[in-house]
Amino acid sequence: MTIFLVIAALPAAAMDLGVRAYYWMPGLDGDMNYDSGSNLDLEDDLGMDKESYPMVDIFAGVGNHHLLFTYYKADYSGSEKLKQEIEFGGTTFPDGANVDSNLEYKVMDFAYQWDAIDLENVLAGTSLGLVGKVKYMDITSAKVEGGGESEEVDISGPIPMLGANLHVGILADIIEARFQVTGMGYSGNSVVEFFGDISYTPFPFMGIHAGYRSFAVNVDVDDLDANFTTAGPYGAITIGF
Repeated sequence: MTIFLVIAALPAAAMDLGVRAYYWMPGLDGDMNYDSGSNLDLEDDLGMDKESYPMVDIFAGVGNHHLLFTYYKADYSGSEKLKQEIEFGGTTFPDGANVDSNLEYKVMDFAYQWDAIDLENVLAGTSLGLVGKVKYMDITSAKVEGGGESEEVDISGPIPMLGANLHVGILADIIEARFQVTGMGYSGNSVVEFFGDISYTPFPFMGIHAGYRSFAVNVDVDDLDANFTTAGPYGAITIGF
């Protein structure tokens, strides 16, 4: 009850609550190997191509403190006739075999942002926030099958990340820009994520976004070495209160 009364006593302008729905259209570039097998180029060797998929943010904030939850699921598949013999997870796929492959993963972000510099009440408004994030990545399937053979691996785990978020008001609360970069490197592994967009707010409760997002992963966990980047444009709509 006490928490409710405190929140109710805050000015409405200090509170932020809403949902943002994206449609992301990234390309895919990179490679993977499993159990020290062949280094397989996802596009050239396995025939994987870009895919488009939705994402969702749920956000809430009070004053200079902001919470964000993000979820999306990526599913890449390909078919290719091998130009040479390859090995994946101890399984050998012969030269000339037709192989089907799949890379499927889910991503959940739990992020906290503190606005270290807040000039939202000055001119069009600008703020610089420090971001702490835990990215939970669940690779549900990294699979190659063909030539009468099949091999599949799945891994999951949390990845801590740090970064910064810049918000720039261009025209009052009508046209705004935001940029965020987060990342972490440890024990030869690295994860870096970036996005930037321009938003137009025709109504106080709705924003329309056009932007670009990049997610680069270089991890070697449980004998799966995955080094790939997904990057491309997106469109989004925000409904906020």
